[in-house]
Amino acid sequence: MADQFDLVVVGGGPGGYVAAIRASQLKMKVALVERENLGGICLNWGCIPTKALLRASEINHLLHTLDAYGFAADNIRFDFQKVVKRSRAVANQLSSGVKGLMKKNKVTVYDGMAKLAGPGKLSVSKDGKPVAELAAKNIILATGARARVLPGMEPDGKLIWSYREALVPDAMPKSLIVIGSGAIGSEFASFYLNMGAQVTLIEVMDRILPVEDAEISAFVQKAFTKQKMNVLTGAKVGKITKGPDSVTVSVEAGGKTQEITADRLISAVGITGNVEDLGLEGTKVKVDRSHIVIDEMCRTGELGIYAIGDVAGPPWLAHKASHEAIICVEGIAGMHPHPLDALNIPGCTYCRPQVASVGLTEARARELGHEVRIGRFPFIGNGKAIALGEPEGLVKTVFDAKTGELLGAHMVGPEVTEMIQGYTIARTLETTEAELMHTVFPHPTVSETMHEAVLDAYGRVIHI
Repeated sequence: MADQFDLVVVGGGPGGYVAAIRASQLKMKVALVERENLGGICLNWGCIPTKALLRASEINHLLHTLDAYGFAADNIRFDFQKVVKRSRAVANQLSSGVKGLMKKNKVTVYDGMAKLAGPGKLSVSKDGKPVAELAAKNIILATGARARVLPGMEPDGKLIWSYREALVPDAMPKSLIVIGSGAIGSEFASFYLNMGAQVTLIEVMDRILPVEDAEISAFVQKAFTKQKMNVLTGAKVGKITKGPDSVTVSVEAGGKTQEITADRLISAVGITGNVEDLGLEGTKVKVDRSHIVIDEMCRTGELGIYAIGDVAGPPWLAHKASHEAIICVEGIAGMHPHPLDALNIPGCTYCRPQVASVGLTEARARELGHEVRIGRFPFIGNGKAIALGEPEGLVKTVFDAKTGELLGAHMVGPEVTEMIQGYTIARTLETTEAELMHTVFPHPTVSETMHEAVLDAYGRVIHI
């Protein structure tokens, strides 16, 4: 006999476990199937452990710039394995926390792989052996995604790394090549650079962080170059040759072909949805370029089957997955949640300097026919940023000139990932420039740059 539930969630990442908790809150009988670690890639191999590593690299950078603050220290060194061990400990602590949340919310957790076995049915197996048969009127697929692999660039666990190997290396490489300058590539490039490695960042597009506003991308590229990172854009990767303990990459950029050799190579060229072995064959679930097609309520083409998070397509962000989880479950419960507006999802990259944004870039706003007002404010005009010794940064706002709608906001500098939520709330509330101008920002804070960037868009900036 199959175990009966109101809802079965497949995948225990930030989409899946949030869906399970919300469903339990709404008095549903819930099961969650996870094949590896509760918390998913984000908590175990992505968002959380990378931030622990990046924190270590920030400290290393600070220790090597103590003189600017009037301090001196000799013989500064680090134990790289301890740095990695702390990162893993942080991830493990939070994964255990999710396990506790499942127990608290009376969610039944199955360890294994789930596969559709007919309408409203799932079979769960582990290492090829059956674990359970489940039945539920509603099934949410939250299976996430994995690193995209390009021919000739397959991770081998030694010389060529995916994000997994980059998180737990045996030793600190002296030199590194990173292919792909999205959030994952830029964060790893920044981490290893600030830990002392020679880093080359290679991007096929004409600029790094290509989804960001062009002005912000240029700012980060200039900062990376100043930090002595070798950045190649508009670059085409050719032959990759492995040596005994090094990798050589042939790169064509700027009309020239060069060979670059480094100890290790990180491939960060995108992700692929985990849609295999789910039993989608014979269902009305549609898959487009490795991602499950859903509507605004996360419904697939098959009645009773839903999909959320990375497996359901971009933006591939944990907070997007969690929000979709709430929408999906509340829809199942007969409530009337608001559909997710992708333009109100903030994006954050935790390199040095940090990058954060929400809404439309200036170029995209113009493409859509908006007449725009642009505001900018540099951190060098902010007292708190100067006091912190972090005067390099920029806040940029994009307004509709006719309506005053905040179309987008783009930030680069220290801790802007913590600040972007102010603009995100403003967009969610459909705030205009008037409300933002009338908002009192505390002094002295770096957040005052946000106010000044609004004022600048309307010719009222004070401190530049």
